[in-house]
Amino acid sequence: MTEFKSDIEIARSVTPRPIREIGEGLGIDWGDLRPFGHDKAKIGLGLVERAAAAPRGKLVLVTAISPTPAGEGKTTTSVGLTDGLNRIGKRTLVCLREPSLGPCFGMKGGAAGGGRAQVIPMEDINLHFTGDFHAITAAHNLLAAMIDNHIYWGNGLGFDSRRVAWRRVLDMNDRALRQINVALGGVANGFARESGFDITVASEVMAIFCLADSLADLERRLGEIIVGYTRDRVAIRAAAVGAAGPMTVLLKDAFSPNLVQTLEGNPAIIHGGPFANIAHGCNSVVATKTALGLADFVVTEAGFGADLGAEKFFDIKCRKSGLKPDAAVLVATVRALKYHGGVARDALNEPNPAAVNAGFENLRRHVQNVHQFGVPVVVAINRFHADTDEELAQVRMACEGIGVTAVECTHWADGGAGTEALARRVAELAESGQSQFMPLYGDEMGLWEKVRTIARRIYGADDIIADKRVRAQLKSYEDEGFARLPVCIAKTQYSFSTDPELRGAPSDHVVPVREVRLSAGAGFVVVICGEIMTMPGLPRVPAAEKIRIDESGQTTGLF
Repeated sequence: MTEFKSDIEIARSVTPRPIREIGEGLGIDWGDLRPFGHDKAKIGLGLVERAAAAPRGKLVLVTAISPTPAGEGKTTTSVGLTDGLNRIGKRTLVCLREPSLGPCFGMKGGAAGGGRAQVIPMEDINLHFTGDFHAITAAHNLLAAMIDNHIYWGNGLGFDSRRVAWRRVLDMNDRALRQINVALGGVANGFARESGFDITVASEVMAIFCLADSLADLERRLGEIIVGYTRDRVAIRAAAVGAAGPMTVLLKDAFSPNLVQTLEGNPAIIHGGPFANIAHGCNSVVATKTALGLADFVVTEAGFGADLGAEKFFDIKCRKSGLKPDAAVLVATVRALKYHGGVARDALNEPNPAAVNAGFENLRRHVQNVHQFGVPVVVAINRFHADTDEELAQVRMACEGIGVTAVECTHWADGGAGTEALARRVAELAESGQSQFMPLYGDEMGLWEKVRTIARRIYGADDIIADKRVRAQLKSYEDEGFARLPVCIAKTQYSFSTDPELRGAPSDHVVPVREVRLSAGAGFVVVICGEIMTMPGLPRVPAAEKIRIDESGQTTGLF
């Protein structure tokens, strides 16, 4: 076990290799990197194009059971698995999402892994990094400003100010901005109307950024964004406002993927970062395709549980990009299984095999769900110190009963050495040719049926419900030519249902569809189910209250 007490202390104990060496290990010429200091760099778009054109790596998705307060360690496992695969001789690169400032200063913390399985420089990665999110925020809000400016100077496109669909964004949890009035204060400030803010990771610009495969594709998609409607309900796109070009300019540097490293000096690409509960939850397509052209194995993750992140990875990212995963890793912990089995949070360290058995139903359904996409699965048990041998044996036996292997991992304490057994099993699966990937539903299925299919086959629901307004909106999207788009369901991450308190694997529940939004540039329809916020709020005691700069100039209280 490590002698250090916190993730940040462990990260600071390691001297990172120069980023030039990390690039050289992947065969990248120094001229194809644009360094940000000594330990991170942007990968030039010329190399991105060349690497994406010649993919050679096996793609491994890391996902998890439904999140709990006990934590599952999906990012930590992704990093640990990458180190483990490199230890057994497989040149492996991990692709992760960039963290949002909202959770960092709220309650979730960072997204750079933990213990001996981290990507570094973890402070930079969690705080501003290379400025990508700020560029996305600026591009999004430039479009908002140009819309209001167009209306102010005569409204030649005929915007109905009641139907301006483009809100503003901020990469921070700020509930006070969810619904606001803009252009108050008199004629000089424009035409007053109701609007609001979403968090940057929920922006359609973020989704487009992560799904575009070139700058030209990025500009085209940005131009397709529907920003409002005329009084006759005719859609108005960003291109008509003249915004696609300048937005692309703001995003040009950010569009290059970011190269960093793990604590063990293995390469990592971190790029893009939509949340999976309110967006599609995957890192950028250009990052993943670049990685597949540079490494033998590429480990990537999808946000939250497999019902959200993995489903959207398969049905949106893979469908849109042509990616085909070779294997999947489903992360679980004994503590989380006990939580899903009904144990209170303060009793999770107490041995309770019966609760493990009850909570296994959550893991079982996630395994079955991934299998529906034709992808072979291995379960990674992220071991905690309080786990008993009896509880771990019970998980292994239960997994054998449903035809999957469960492998104990100690990467938090031991780094790559703690995932070698998992790495060997993952390599075996990925190289076996077993994967017969296919999306859950076809493009030709109607939008309502796509939502119902996910609800029934992934969430275990009996049906979906919505008022006439929502169903009419979906029908209008189909009439406008968007029937073949996939759907991106926004719901709580804590349950298969829309009730975050409903643990385990609930069945025969009903999924209420509250609102639908068309993301024409990203190429999907957002379906908001239950009480889900696209602008989160801070908790009663936000993590920000503990964050300081100490006497030596170092950040404290962050992790």
